[in-house]
Amino acid sequence: MPPPPEDDGSSSARTPLIPPTPPPPGRAVARLHPLPLLVAAAFAASCHLLVAPAPSYYRSLFLSLGSNDTAAAHLHALTLRPHLAGTEANARAAEHVVSALSSLSFPTRVVPYSVLLAYPVHRSLSLSAPGHATTPFALVQDTYPGDPYAAVSAEAVPTFLAYAASGSVAAEAVYANYGRPEDFAYLAARGVDVTGKVVLARYGKVYRGDIVINARKAGAAAAVIYTDAKDYAAGEAFPDGPWMPPTGVQVGSTFKGVGDPTTPMWASSEGCERVSVAEAMATDDMPGIPALPVSGRDGEAILQLIGGDVAPKDWQGGDGSPVYRLGPGPAVLNLTYIGNETMATIQNVISVIEGKEEPERYIILGNHRDAWTFGAVDPNSGTAALLELAQRFSELQKKGWRPRRTIILCNWDAEEYGLVGSTEWVEENRAMLTSRTVAYLNVDSAVYGAGFYASATPQLDELLKEASKQVQNPDNETHSLYDLWMASDSSSMIKIGRLGGGGSDYSAFVQHIGIPSIDISMGSEYAVYHSLYDDFVWMEKFGDPLFRRHVAVASMWGLVALRLSDEEILPFNYSTYAVELENGAIDINKRLLGVPVSSSPLQKSIAEFKRAALQMDSEMKTRKVWNPWRNNPLKVRDLNERLMMTERAFTDREGLSGRPWYKHLVFPGVDDAIQMAERTNTSESWRSVQHEIYRIARVINQASQVLSGELT
Repeated sequence: MPPPPEDDGSSSARTPLIPPTPPPPGRAVARLHPLPLLVAAAFAASCHLLVAPAPSYYRSLFLSLGSNDTAAAHLHALTLRPHLAGTEANARAAEHVVSALSSLSFPTRVVPYSVLLAYPVHRSLSLSAPGHATTPFALVQDTYPGDPYAAVSAEAVPTFLAYAASGSVAAEAVYANYGRPEDFAYLAARGVDVTGKVVLARYGKVYRGDIVINARKAGAAAAVIYTDAKDYAAGEAFPDGPWMPPTGVQVGSTFKGVGDPTTPMWASSEGCERVSVAEAMATDDMPGIPALPVSGRDGEAILQLIGGDVAPKDWQGGDGSPVYRLGPGPAVLNLTYIGNETMATIQNVISVIEGKEEPERYIILGNHRDAWTFGAVDPNSGTAALLELAQRFSELQKKGWRPRRTIILCNWDAEEYGLVGSTEWVEENRAMLTSRTVAYLNVDSAVYGAGFYASATPQLDELLKEASKQVQNPDNETHSLYDLWMASDSSSMIKIGRLGGGGSDYSAFVQHIGIPSIDISMGSEYAVYHSLYDDFVWMEKFGDPLFRRHVAVASMWGLVALRLSDEEILPFNYSTYAVELENGAIDINKRLLGVPVSSSPLQKSIAEFKRAALQMDSEMKTRKVWNPWRNNPLKVRDLNERLMMTERAFTDREGLSGRPWYKHLVFPGVDDAIQMAERTNTSESWRSVQHEIYRIARVINQASQVLSGELT
C-alpha cells in the first residue's frame, strides 16, 4: 500500500515525480523468456557493425525489457490526487507525462484547447412519502478506516452528471429499470405515466447519457441513476473486496456527442468560430433535464418507498433487496442540480519518434490522462503502460533502433467529458492525418483485471493474433497471451470486437476519418468504475497486484506498433474484412425478410471487395516468396498506399443520417434505418433502408477500387 499523499501547500508538493516515486519494495521485474533473447542480443551485438539487426531482433529485445516496477511507479505518481479535466491537478499530471517522455529524449509538446466543460455548483436530493419523515441524502462517497487517500479525497469532484441541465424538481418517483427505450415502452404499456415525474434507473446496460435522454423523451422532469448491488456489489466491498461500497457512486458525462460542444464538426483552435454555451446546451446531444447519480444504498432507500405494481422479475434486484415496484409514487424526490458550464483549458501531450525511411507515415498510440477521481484503472493504468512502453522504445534506440515509420505517442485530455482532446486534435489535423496515418492503437484502461480483450478494424485481426502469441500470459508464465485470449471467451475462439460508436479515443480516428485502429485491455469491467475507490490501493490489491498485466498490455501494444512501423509491407489482411462484411450482410438479410427492400447492391459490392482482397493476398504472398520488387521502392509504396487508404474509402462526407460527424458507414447507417423502419413500418421508412443499402454498397465499391488500385 502506498504512503498517504502529502500536501503542505508548497510548490515542491506539486512537482511531477520524474523519475517516479518507487512503489512498495519487493515487486519483481517482469521478464519474458530471457535466455533465447539474451543469446539473440549477444549475437546481434557481436555483428552490428557488419549488418543492422533485423526488425525481429528489436521486437524480441522490446519484449525482454518489460518492467512492472516502472509501470507501478508511474501509476502511483499519476494517481496521488484526483485529476479531473480542466483542473490544476490534471495539469500537474500532464507535467508528469511530459517530463517522463522528455527524459527519454523524445521531442514532446503540449497541445492546449479551450473547450466547454461542466462542474457542479450545488446538488441536493431528498426523499419523502406519506407517513415517512423526509430523508435528505448526503451525496457523499465515504472513505474507510486506514484509507491512505482520505485527506485528498476531498479534492474529488462532488458526485454529479456532467452537462445535466440546472434546475429543481419535486415529483413522484417512477422506477425504469436500466432506462432503455424498451423499459420506457414497458412502463407505457403498463399505464405508468412518466410525464413530469422523477425517473429512477440503474446503471448497467446503456450509456448514462442515453438513460437521461430516454427519460426526457418519455416526458420525465428529472432523472436519478444508481448503482444496483445486483450489478456492482455481488461480493465483498472495497477495501476488503473489489466490489462497490454502499456509498460508492458512478459519476460521468451525459453528453452524447463528441469533442467540444461549442465547436461541432470543427476544431477548437485559437480564435475559431463557436456556438454559444446556451446553444451548445440546447442540442439533442445534451440531457436537457436535471439529473444526479446516487449510491446503491440511496437507490435502495428510494425503491423501498416506491409503490404501485410489482416490477417484472428481470427488473428486480439481487438477494436481500426489497421488492422493486414501478410507481409512480408515493415516494417523492426533491432534486436540485446547479451546474457551471464553462470554457476550460485542456492539454494533450504529443511525443514523436521520427521514422528513418518513411517519416511521413504515422503509427499513433493513444491513451487519455484525465479521470473523474484518482483513475487508477480508468485511465491511468493505460497511461502507466504508455510510459513503460516508451521507456522500452528509448532502450531500443540506445541499441541502434530507429523505426522505419514515425511513431507518435499521444496522451489525451478530457476524454471523460466526450472524447474531447482526441477529437479536437483529429479535427485540427484532419487533412494530415487522413493522408499520412497508417494506424491508431488505443489503450484506455489497460488493466481492469484478468483476461485479454481486443477490438479492431478487421484488417488488423491477424496482426493482433500473431502478436498475442509472442507475449507471455501475465498470470501463467507457461502460456501466451493468445492462450489467455482463447480462454477469455466461453466458445474457446478468439473474439475480436469492433470499434463502433464513441467508446473511447479511437472514435475520431475510425468513425470520423477512417483510420485502421485497435483497442486492447486486460479485463473488461470493474465494479468501482468512475467512483472514489478507483485508486492505487484497489489496483494493487485486486486489479494487478504484481503489475504484470500492465507489462503484458504494454508488450502487446508496443509489439503491434513495432510491426506496423518497421515492416516493409504493412501487415494488413483484408480477407478478414471481406468475411466481416459478408457476416454483416447475412444479419441484414435476415432482418429484411418479407419487406420491400433489396440487398442485391450490397451483395454485389461485397463480392467485388472479396475479389480485391484475394488479389491483394496474392500480391503479398508473391512478394514473400521471391520479392519481385526488391529494387522497386515505388511498387512497395503503391502497395502500402492501397493497404493504408482502403479504410478511408468506407467513409462518406455526408456521414450517417442524423449523425453527420460519424463518417464510417459499415454498418451503422443500415442498422439505424432498419430499426426506424421496424418501429414505424411505413413505405417511406423502408425506402430509407434501401437508400442506406445503396450508400454502403457505394463505399464498399470505392474500397474495392482503392485496394485493387484499379480505375474503372
